[in-house]
Amino acid sequence: MGTELPPLEIPITRTLIVAGAIASRDYQDVHHDAELARQKGSPDIFMNILTTNGLVGRYVTDCFGPTAELRKVAIRLGAPNYPGDTMVLTGRIEELDGEAGLATVRVVGANGIGNHVTGTVTVAFTEATVTVTVTDTDTDTVTGTDTGTGTGTGTDTGTGTGTDGADS
Repeated sequence: MGTELPPLEIPITRTLIVAGAIASRDYQDVHHDAELARQKGSPDIFMNILTTNGLVGRYVTDCFGPTAELRKVAIRLGAPNYPGDTMVLTGRIEELDGEAGLATVRVVGANGIGNHVTGTVTVAFTEATVTVTVTDTDTDTVTGTDTGTGTGTGTDTGTGTGTDGADS
């Protein structure tokens, strides 16, 4: 295994932080009131774990396609997500059981001060489409799409464009 999922960049805005807290009914002032957050020792408001959990779930299901269902999400928070930063979610398929239609993905969400979230997600799928972009040292870029069913069958299709450093 070890297939890398494409990264997802998420700009961390005040709106995202506050909207996520409200949507998850987390009314703690550190998620919406910058002055009260500073009084409690934080430099600014910061994202709550439920918003992070939702973003991790979205990342994995977006990578596996519309039939993907989250079965287990186990995450741990680290560095806070503050407004003005960007969180980059990355993932690697650790286990894949095509017959059962299950995959376990290791996920990391990093921001400018460190890892905001780390963990694993187990996802069920009846058909998965994962797009991976690979760039080699000769500047060739190949983008392919892998489509497979839960029974382990599938097809690989891909197209490539780019220039080879030797051709320049």
